Amino acid sequence: MSLKLENLTLQLAEFTLSVSTQLSAPITGLFGRSGSGKTTLLEIIAGIRRPSAGRIVLNDQTLTDIPQNVHIPPAKRQVGYVPQDLALFPHLNASANLHYGFRAVSANSTLPGRVIELLELSTLLSRPIQRLSGGEQQRIALGRALLASPKLLLLDEPLSSLDDRLKERILPYFKAIHDEFKIPMIYVTHCQWELTKLCDEVLTLHQGQLQPN
Repeated sequence: MSLKLENLTLQLAEFTLSVSTQLSAPITGLFGRSGSGKTTLLEIIAGIRRPSAGRIVLNDQTLTDIPQNVHIPPAKRQVGYVPQDLALFPHLNASANLHYGFRAVSANSTLPGRVIELLELSTLLSRPIQRLSGGEQQRIALGRALLASPKLLLLDEPLSSLDDRLKERILPYFKAIHDEFKIPMIYVTHCQWELTKLCDEVLTLHQGQLQPN
């Protein structure tokens, strides 16, 4: 995986986000205090927000190029994004949430079964979302992102709402996802322990600026 972030710029309320870097690690950690710009950067990569300047190139595909007026919409980027609030639909059960957006083709017709097995979801599928624990909802959100067949997976503080016991249980799923599907990840957190357990490379963001490690 090669992700180029070239001179990305966006004025925020308290500072200007300004990022230039190239990522190639299997799992990259993005570390920083709350309000440092981590979520904004993920939203820019996902296409939810448009920067005022800069380019984003994933492998050989240009996702955003402000000088050339290129901005591929989120649904066409093949970038999976799991936000902090998970964005699950309360009126749909676990199975409908999991399969939302999945389009079966011959190349990925077995994907749902693989995802359900890997994330241990089979006993959850018939349940309403409101009857799932935080960890179970997290696994459904991960599965939904995987069923979109992304080339890159963005995870925004996925364990922040869980206690330490659940974190210990859920964290291995992220490693298993990469090992099984070879999808590179950007993993946002403010927990050093999670970074040590999971990430191959760590970037630190402070007031919109990447800091030297």
